[in-house]
Amino acid sequence: MTPLCENLIFDSHAHFDDSRFENPMGFLTELHEKWWVSDIINCAVDLESVKKCLSFSKALPFCHTAAGFHPQNLPEGEMAPNIDALANILREEKIVAVGEIGLDYYWDVSRKEEQIAYFREQLRLANEFNLPVSVHDREAHGDTLQILKELKPKGVVHCFSGSCEMAREILKLGMFLGVGGVVTFKNSKTVKAVVEETPIEKILLETDAPYLAPEPFRGKTCHSGLIYFTAQKIAEIKNMSTEEVLKITNENARSLFLKEV
Repeated sequence: MTPLCENLIFDSHAHFDDSRFENPMGFLTELHEKWWVSDIINCAVDLESVKKCLSFSKALPFCHTAAGFHPQNLPEGEMAPNIDALANILREEKIVAVGEIGLDYYWDVSRKEEQIAYFREQLRLANEFNLPVSVHDREAHGDTLQILKELKPKGVVHCFSGSCEMAREILKLGMFLGVGGVVTFKNSKTVKAVVEETPIEKILLETDAPYLAPEPFRGKTCHSGLIYFTAQKIAEIKNMSTEEVLKITNENARSLFLKEV
């Protein structure tokens, strides 16, 4: 790391409301002051986690909140009241995106139709409120792409795990690809190929903290400061400097979430 990278790290997708972080407010402050992290977007997974993420945003100006129902955290009962509750939350000043939303066919497909219904409704809300989305797609590439093509939101497919062909289709929609620590793993050939082909202006850096720490910290608790090592790998793939990668991806995230640059 060099001082040139100061305040260039923008973590576009994290979960500091996770129980692994015992003193999240203090740790977030440390990341901002000592790890050169300019901004962090905490992505809620349900209404309860939105409250905690918003508490970070209201206390720390560099923290921002995305609100939504993760496909593995869908509430029981009728969907309409929950969507209405989310709509009310989206009126909060500190909300910058709808997320983490999407489809996950890896863990449990027993609620597949509910996942699809919630995904569609949350995308419609995002379009109504003119907010970007942070999309979760795990082993649901076909349905995810079809629904995104239908509803055409602005936003990012986080922790992108699809093929180069899918990446091209996502980019045609004007969306970004989220890249995290997985790109540093030895067996991540497809992700590396996607990064090589995708313009740096369409990539966002993320952690998914506390998950998916990059090498050489794989298996440990991830945090925003470790994005530096993800940026290093992307710089190597794209024949750029690490500082360039951090600077451009920071600008990308600001333009999408904070409407800056």
